[in-house]
Amino acid sequence: MSNYGFLLDMDGVLYRGEKLIEGAQTFISNLIEKKIPFLFLTNNSSPTPKDLKVKLKKFGLAVGVEHFYTCAMATVDFLKLCNPEGTAYVIGEGGILTALHDADYGITTHDPDFVIVGEGRTLNYESLEIAQNMILNGAHLIATNMDETCPTSKGYRPGCGALVASLERATGKKAYSVGKPSPFMMRAARKKLGLSTAQTIMIGDTMETDIKGAFELGFNTILVLSGNTSKEDLKQYPYQPSLIFDNLGALKIEDLFQRISPENKNSEA
Repeated sequence: MSNYGFLLDMDGVLYRGEKLIEGAQTFISNLIEKKIPFLFLTNNSSPTPKDLKVKLKKFGLAVGVEHFYTCAMATVDFLKLCNPEGTAYVIGEGGILTALHDADYGITTHDPDFVIVGEGRTLNYESLEIAQNMILNGAHLIATNMDETCPTSKGYRPGCGALVASLERATGKKAYSVGKPSPFMMRAARKKLGLSTAQTIMIGDTMETDIKGAFELGFNTILVLSGNTSKEDLKQYPYQPSLIFDNLGALKIEDLFQRISPENKNSEA
C-alpha cells in the first residue's frame, strides 16, 4: 500500500493496564491486512517475544513473534557488534537471559566483559556487590534501558534506570543504555523493517523516550494522548511530534501518509 512502516510503543499505545485502548485492534488489523511493516518496541527487558505475543492475544491482538523488538534483544545485538566473543554478567531475568542464550552469548560470574542490568524482581545486595566489583575491575556497564520506574497493576516499581543509578554511584562509571531513546535500538529496529529514515513512523505516548529518540534520528513521529503525555505537557519540550492523536482509533492509515509530508509536520489532529 505504501513505502512507510511503523515502530510502535505498547503500554499507553495499545493498552493501558488491563484495558485495550480504543482503536488499537482495528489499527493493527489494518497494518496486517495491508501488509504494512511494523515492529513493537518495548523498554521492558523481562518478557520474551513469545511472552508479548501471548499478552497481546489476551487483548484480542493476533501478531507473530517477528513483530517484537525488545530492549533485551537490542542489547544482545549491541553486544554482538561490540564483542561477539565476549561474556556478560546479568542482573535481570526472562527476556534478557533468553535473548543472550538464543544468541549463544556467554554468561558468566567470572571476569566478564560486560555487566548487563535489566528488569527483574529478584535483585539483592549480593548481586549488586558482585556487579560493582566487576565494573571496578574493568567490565563495561550496560543498561537495557534507563527507565527509572515501571508501571504495575499496583502502581509503580523501581525500573532498570534506578538500579543502574546505584551502580553508577558506587563505581563512578557511566552506563551505556541501549533502550529507547537510544539511537542504537531505534536505528536497529528501522533496519529490521528495511526502511529508510524518511519511511519510518514512530508512534508512542512518551515524549522522553518514544518521541525524543525518533525525532533525533529524523523519523516521522506520532504522539498519542492515551498514555503518559497530555497536550499541556508538550510545552515542556523543545522538540515536538509530527502529529498528535487522541489514540490509535483517531489515526486513519488511509490519509496518514499524506499528512506526514514535511510541510505538514508539527500539525495536530
